[in-house]
Amino acid sequence: MAYYGECIETVIEQLDKFKPKKDSPEQFLEAASTCLQTLSPQKQAFILEVLSGCLEYRKLLTIVVDAFYMRDGQLCLWSDYNLFQVICYLATFQLEELGFQLFSNIVKSQPADKMHKFLRFFFNPLNLCSWIKDEWSLIYEMAHVKENWTDPLMRWQPEVQELIDQLERVLTNQLPLSKTKAKVTEPKQFNLTVPRPRAIPMPEPVPVVAKPRPVPRATYQSPQEQQVLELTKRRNRLKAEELLLRANLGEMRCAMPRKAPAQGSKKALRLQSPPRICKTLQLLFCRPSDDIPIKLNTAAILREGALYQRQVEKELQRVDKLVDGARDLSEFLEWQRKMQAKDYQEQRTASECRRLQGKLSHEEAVLARQRLLQENKQKADRKKEEQMAELTQQCAARRLQEERSMKELVEQVMEGHRNTQVAQMKLLKRRQQAVQEVREESQELLQRRAQEAREEQTQRCELISQLRALETQPTRKGKLVDLTQIPGYGLEGEMSIVELRERLARLKEAQKREEEEKRDQIIQGKRAKSQELQNTLEQISLCRSAMGRSAALRSVLPCNVFPTPSI
Repeated sequence: MAYYGECIETVIEQLDKFKPKKDSPEQFLEAASTCLQTLSPQKQAFILEVLSGCLEYRKLLTIVVDAFYMRDGQLCLWSDYNLFQVICYLATFQLEELGFQLFSNIVKSQPADKMHKFLRFFFNPLNLCSWIKDEWSLIYEMAHVKENWTDPLMRWQPEVQELIDQLERVLTNQLPLSKTKAKVTEPKQFNLTVPRPRAIPMPEPVPVVAKPRPVPRATYQSPQEQQVLELTKRRNRLKAEELLLRANLGEMRCAMPRKAPAQGSKKALRLQSPPRICKTLQLLFCRPSDDIPIKLNTAAILREGALYQRQVEKELQRVDKLVDGARDLSEFLEWQRKMQAKDYQEQRTASECRRLQGKLSHEEAVLARQRLLQENKQKADRKKEEQMAELTQQCAARRLQEERSMKELVEQVMEGHRNTQVAQMKLLKRRQQAVQEVREESQELLQRRAQEAREEQTQRCELISQLRALETQPTRKGKLVDLTQIPGYGLEGEMSIVELRERLARLKEAQKREEEEKRDQIIQGKRAKSQELQNTLEQISLCRSAMGRSAALRSVLPCNVFPTPSI
């Protein structure tokens, strides 16, 4: 038994090395024979014979083993796949040659539980005679499968069943032995020293926490510095408003006529005139020195010239208003405020009226919609009743018409049964006439087509003769071109080549003329722009000198001697 077990193990090892997608069976058998040369000739022959058979009938063996793993061998390992293939091959193809005794020795040399499961599955008559036979018949012929494989297996089924019973008895005898051999570990208690009981610790005294200080009131109040700053801001704002009011009152005083006071009555002048702010803000101008040159670009020159022009215009407008008798705007502002309040009140009353009117119109619309819904509902009910009445009338009329049509149809059928022979004779005559007409028409069409074919053939012959005559005539290779000739395709604006060249030359001359004119215009524009910039620079220098002189006079003399100079 150990001898056959070693042989079967060698076959399984070689099958594990075989890869169907890469290796071919012939080359694999040659490589296996070289590897097995160390064995005895008898063992080598048996191994090679079983290995070649497994490779040759691989498809048949795969069908059985795959089905075994799907049904009874779900708990078996996939590493035993080739073992089941070898046993299946020996049982199917080598059982007659080996004999049952040798086959049983080979089976007993393998694990009993695996062989018991597989043999019980494979030699089951239901499996052999049903799906195994059908699957093998898809690869080989049905008669060959039945005669050579399934029928011999069914004949060996009683002996194999005895072998299966023996394996089952071996399994039942082994189970109790395995149970008795197993030793159960008995846990022993550790001999540990018993610890001493711990003493209960004394409770720690609760610490006395000092009484916290109360939160100062200043935390929830704004700081005094902030209050002082707010008071200072308020006072400064009041002073600024007072100064602004005084400035507005004395703004147009130069335009108001008043009597010149006596030289000795300065006190009376102070009492009559309102307080003025004598000290004005002095404008400081930076006098450009001649030593440091300042270069201005075009944008800076134009910007400064526009600024001085706007200042001159504003000063002229201010003088014109003073000459026309401009006054204080307080009365106008008061009147404007009253009129705006009056307009606002009128707008509020008008908006309230509109809101009430909108509310009334909304309620009227709701009532009108309800009335319209009721009217529509009534109209729909009336229309529904009328439609129902019309439908009943139509149904009654349709029934009467159907009864009449049925009666007429019955009468027609009866008349048709009576006159069937006459109708058949008429039908035959009509068909004969139709056949005769079709035959005549077909003959006429054939004659017409033959005539057209003859005419077409004659035309082709004439065209061929004309083409041959044209081919025989001599042709000029060179082509004369008249440049003054118009093509004459009927297009708009057609012209000869000479005229086209002339027009192109004129267009080039016109383009050159336009370019020269544009160049002259650009030069003139640059000159005008440079002259304008020169004039602006002269005006700026004059304005700067005037403002410098006025600033110098204001700094030397007191402020009430000269008025503010105008630019």
